[in-house]
Order: sequence, then structure tokens, then C-alpha cells
Amino acid sequence: MESARAVCFLLDEQGKMVGQSAKWVIGGTKNRPALSSKAGTSFNFVITNPQPFATANLAAKVSFSRMVLDGSKLADMRQSVNVTTAAK
Repeated sequence: MESARAVCFLLDEQGKMVGQSAKWVIGGTKNRPALSSKAGTSFNFVITNPQPFATANLAAKVSFSRMVLDGSKLADMRQSVNVTTAAK
């Protein structure tokens, strides 16, 4: 995979979005390498808000907005991508 861009949405108890952040999680810049086949990676998002969050019971939802495979071919994220949760 050459590059992947993701958006992280921060949701409150009712599912209302209270914050978001988008960034290239794989590739996208000169200092971020591509991801080789069958390799894995992890990443962190920092979501800032001008005011304190009204609740501490928040959930994160991550969506990939763009994925570029080897050879600059765009991926169909509904069929080509498998996202798993990292072990703690």
C-alpha cells in the first residue's frame, strides 16, 4: 500500500459528532513510508476542541477516505480493505 488517509470521528453517547481529525496514516508524505504486503501498522489521532468535552463517555469511529495501492491504483475500500483492532 502506497498511502492511506483516515478520518477519526469522536462521538458522544447519542452518536453525535463532537470532534474529528483527518491525517495520512500510511505514506502521503516523504517521511512516512509505504506499507509492504501483509505488514501491519498502528497510528494515533489527536482530536482537539476549543472547549472541554461535556462528557468523558466518548467513542471513536475511523473511516478511510482514500487508499492508494502499489502502482498508484486506487483501492475500493468496501471490497479491498480489512481493518482490525490492535491487541493491547
